[in-house]
This record gives sequence, structure tokens and C-alpha cells, in this order.
Amino acid sequence: MPYTGELIALATVLCWTISVQFFEAASQRVGATSVNIIRLTVAFFLFSSLLILRDGSLFPSQFPAHAWLYLGLSGVVGFFLGDILLFKALVEIGPRVAMLIFSLSAPAAAIMGWLFLGESYETRQWMGMAVTLSGVGIVVFERRPKVSSSSHWKVRNVSLKGILFGCGAMLGQASGYVLSKVGMLTETGYLDAFAATQVRVIAALGCFFVFFTVGGKWGRVQIAVRDRVAVGLTAAGSVVGPFLGVSLSLLVLHYLTIGVASTFLSLVPVLIIPFSIFLHKEHVSMRAIGGALIAVSGIYLLSFV
Repeated sequence: MPYTGELIALATVLCWTISVQFFEAASQRVGATSVNIIRLTVAFFLFSSLLILRDGSLFPSQFPAHAWLYLGLSGVVGFFLGDILLFKALVEIGPRVAMLIFSLSAPAAAIMGWLFLGESYETRQWMGMAVTLSGVGIVVFERRPKVSSSSHWKVRNVSLKGILFGCGAMLGQASGYVLSKVGMLTETGYLDAFAATQVRVIAALGCFFVFFTVGGKWGRVQIAVRDRVAVGLTAAGSVVGPFLGVSLSLLVLHYLTIGVASTFLSLVPVLIIPFSIFLHKEHVSMRAIGGALIAVSGIYLLSFV
């Protein structure tokens, strides 16, 4: 099927865009760290159920040792460290700005793939990445608009702490993506994306268990679990995000290079615009809409010319 990788990438973008809304709302209620361990626990049970029904096995025991190593490291830097910082950024500066900074993992991952994996990109593809990221930048990094106090529109403040959280999350995402591709690659092809994501989740849960035990933070999790609304929001986001979205993002690697796949995934801040307007009542200017069009033209240049 033509453009299979591109279509999977766009489905991934939609999953991540929707899941971010659930996770931000839950994090506002019970905190980012508690939401992270709840969502990964839900994701673990989803993956385990899928593998039992499909393969008759609770874990991908057939995976070679190098896959467990690299996918485990990917889970540590991506799901544990990276996502803690991402969720803190979502609370601090909101989904639009947080996800823009997060989208800079596209060029970061492309450079890592070029340096360490020997991946090559045509001039047109590099131009497509640049155009897409420029459009995303226009969407999110516009000047703070002047809105009257009587207006029902909200304007988000962008703090240095939030930007640093976002940069840390971006580096975690880029590194995790590269490690995932190395871990999934075998002599005969790529390992199953859903099983690979489960390995990443297991590694991240192990890190969270140590983190909460050493830090004596299990009380926060108990309080969070009692909040039924937060648990419901987190569970819904877990189905759409870590289960479907992340697995699809790894499946994309079967068809596209790291840089191309990551550039598609950088469109999340563009798709967030309608949610920001109608759900969060944020002020979004015509400049932001223009930036979205530029980003889409970059995707056209990247894959369809």
C-alpha cells in the first residue's frame, strides 16, 4: 500500500494529540509523576493482555538480549526521564508550547540517526524537516497577544522552568527513539512494535518503583488513585497514548527513517490548535493558523513530492 508509513505516522500524531489532553487534565489534578506511573501501569496490562491473546505469552521472551538491552534503555530515557519532564512541562507552560519544544526531537533524532546509525537523507528531506519545524515554531512561539481582562480567552505564560522541562523531554524522546530502532532491528527485519513497547514500559515501571520507594513517594500515588476522575482521564490517555500511539510510532520505523518519522510526529502542536481553541479557550491568532499551513507544506515536501 502506497504511503503506509506516512498514514501510520499521521494516525500516531492524532493519538498523541488526544492523549495529551487527557494527561494534562489528570496532571493538573494529582501531579505529573503520579499520572506517569498510573498510565504506565494501565499500558502494561493492555500490552500484556494483547500478547497473551495474540501470542499466548505474557512477555516477548523470544526477543534477543540486545533487544531487551536497547529497548530497556529506551524506556528509561524516554518513558521514565523524558515523560516526567514532559508532563511537568504540560502543567507549567501548557500543551501548545510544551509540544512544540518536544517536537524539536525530530531534528535531534535525525542527527543522532545520521551520526550513529549511518542513515542518509536527501536534500529535499532535510528541507522538508526544516519547513515543517519552522511552521511549528510559528504556531507556538508567537508573541503574547493582548487580551482584555473581560475576555473569556486565556493566554499561557511561558516560563524558563517550563522551557527547561520541555528541552529535557525532547532530548529523552530523541534518544529513546534512536535506541528503540537499534533494539528493534534484527538480521531478518524489525521486531514487533507492540511487544517492543511493552519492554520499554517494563523498564520504565522498574525505574518508577525504585524512584517511589527510595523517595518515599508512594503516598502520593495512593492519593492519586483515590481521585476517580484523574484515574479515568489517565486510563483513557493510556489507551490512546502509550498503547496505540507509542506502538504506532515504533511501527512507523518499519517504513520510514528516524528523521522522517520524527518530523511527522512533530505535527502534534499543529493538531493541538483546535483543542486549544474549543477545549481550553486559548487565544490562537491567524499567524498560528498560517504556521500550521507551512508545517503541512513541509510534510508535502518531505514525502509526497
